[in-house]
Amino acid sequence: MNSDKLATLPAEILVGIANEHLRLNCKDRQALFYDLDIESDLLEQKLAASGFEYDPSCNQYKPR
Repeated sequence: MNSDKLATLPAEILVGIANEHLRLNCKDRQALFYDLDIESDLLEQKLAASGFEYDPSCNQYKPR
């Protein structure tokens, strides 16, 4: 899936995709941004606007 399509997804779907990639393929957020080929600011802003933040202790996005 390319970054243009990811950017148009609802945050609730996007967080599921991001967390799955973090769980299965990516050791941290930087690897996630590379794996999804998405700008870090775009992903962070979209998820933050919907109340999600990254928790490095469990390598997942969680509700605030």
